[in-house]
Amino acid sequence: MDFGIQGRVALVSGAGGGLGRAMAIALAGEGVQVAVCGRTLSALQETVSLIKKQGGTAQAWVLDLTAPESFDDVLMQIRRTLGPVGILVNNSGGPPPTKAAGVAPEAWQTQFSTMVSSLIQLTDKVLPDMHNAGWGRIITSTSSGVIAPIASLGMSNTLRMALVGWSKTLASEVAGDGITVNVMVPGRISTQRLGQLDAARAGREGTSVEDVAAKSAASIPARRYGKPEEYGAVAAFLASQQASYMTGSVIRVDGGMIPSI
Repeated sequence: MDFGIQGRVALVSGAGGGLGRAMAIALAGEGVQVAVCGRTLSALQETVSLIKKQGGTAQAWVLDLTAPESFDDVLMQIRRTLGPVGILVNNSGGPPPTKAAGVAPEAWQTQFSTMVSSLIQLTDKVLPDMHNAGWGRIITSTSSGVIAPIASLGMSNTLRMALVGWSKTLASEVAGDGITVNVMVPGRISTQRLGQLDAARAGREGTSVEDVAAKSAASIPARRYGKPEEYGAVAAFLASQQASYMTGSVIRVDGGMIPSI
């Protein structure tokens, strides 16, 4: 199926690995020119290399979500090199495992700035490109904790939920201009981040990482962890022309893991 987005320009944040890398690769596979963004240049260059090996177009830019004052300069470089941004994939790393209570106010503020405020600011800066084109796709990757809060991930559950409320509100504001805004919710996808969470759980429970992973997989109706490329494929579809009537939605990519309707 031709997704109708060949030649479009996408900015993918947090694209140096994990879900961000998977989404960047999937978009490039549809002929999108991808601005691969994140904090670590070597990791970004690895993503670019993987894309180019598959015949795609991509270039790396260091974009630090903790330094929003740098966004204008990076976006200017992307526009000069690739063109106006038509697809924005908001993706950030998660905070360390914590309970909801007893977290220092400074930690809340730091994580809010990185995980929420910075993505809102980045979106505001690319929206003019989309308004001018009369077309745009904004995809924000969150966590299953926005539907079913995850134990020991108090900060993540709370802050990512803010992005869901913001996305739903923004969707209603820009739909008339041909811009869609959607949220993706990953279940247990095999990434380095998931490995870290499994290791932390194993430490709390006094068991092995392998045992934690086996029990987790058994609790998923699909009986396995998801593959990053499966998550990336959903992002590519949401960016497609065929998904032009999907907006304000929260899409689960979880193998049936989340039990609620």
